[in-house]
Amino acid sequence: MQYLEFEKPLAEIEGTAEELRAMGRQNESMDVEKEAAALDRKAETMLRDLYKGLTAWQKTQVARHPERPHCKDYIDALFTEFTPLAGDRNFADDHAVMGGIARFHDQPVVVLGHEKGNDTKSRIERNFGMARPEGYRKAIRLMDMADRFGLPVITLIDTPGAYPGKGAEERGQSEAIARSTQKCLEIGVPVLATVIGEGGSGGAVAFAAGNRVAMLEHSVYSVISPEGCASILWKDAEKMREAAEALRLTAQDLQKLGVIDRIIQEPLGGAQRAPAETIQAVGKAIATMLKELSGKSGKELIADRRKKFLEMGSKSLAA
Repeated sequence: MQYLEFEKPLAEIEGTAEELRAMGRQNESMDVEKEAAALDRKAETMLRDLYKGLTAWQKTQVARHPERPHCKDYIDALFTEFTPLAGDRNFADDHAVMGGIARFHDQPVVVLGHEKGNDTKSRIERNFGMARPEGYRKAIRLMDMADRFGLPVITLIDTPGAYPGKGAEERGQSEAIARSTQKCLEIGVPVLATVIGEGGSGGAVAFAAGNRVAMLEHSVYSVISPEGCASILWKDAEKMREAAEALRLTAQDLQKLGVIDRIIQEPLGGAQRAPAETIQAVGKAIATMLKELSGKSGKELIADRRKKFLEMGSKSLAA
């Protein structure tokens, strides 16, 4: 288990409990279970206290935890008959974006999302979840297909933001993001978005302009990263804690502002401590949101999205 900066006291207690049990396994005459169990109870109490009052910056750290379940984990667990589709039919296939046709609870759907990878090799291959223009154009192609065949679109968002490299800009990064956002808004099928980790900048919005937007309890969603915001406003990236608070990027803040519709509760200690439980909670939320939109016509779904985003602005101004 990889511990975050603010979890260091917890790491010491859990580490001591594990050392005691290791000693007990090596020497069966030693009775260590009672002491180890006491440390377990102390660790659980500390974990509960830590996660009861996380700051915005601490939530950002949790959202970025490398052991949280990623897009591929959700697709493997929640969808059947997944058939991946590759390429934008123009330049290349972007491995930071995965998507295709699948079944969700036996209903045909199109699922797509950002994939960060889970080790050094896969993270480099996936470009750490930072999509290039061809990734967004692949998403547009999949959403067009979903619209043509009347398939709901389910998106899983986990990206620090779109890739800012020179090549991406030369191939029309901003235009691709804008067109992907537009496509989310104009197709006549249900669009359900879930932020499962980081929802960074336009790279996230391009997949998140849906009829329903949900966030995991400790995920974040903002126009810029706290470090980027601090560099612009204070000329100092070390002011990221203040920036995280100012951005109001937590699920709790965004629900109050009307930016998202639903918060999906995570297990105690975050999704990284119980990935399977988290994935099932996301699956239940997707099923509920899909049921809410069932029976609506294409025109009604488009009008629903329009109303949602127009009201979002008024709620934000009022807040």
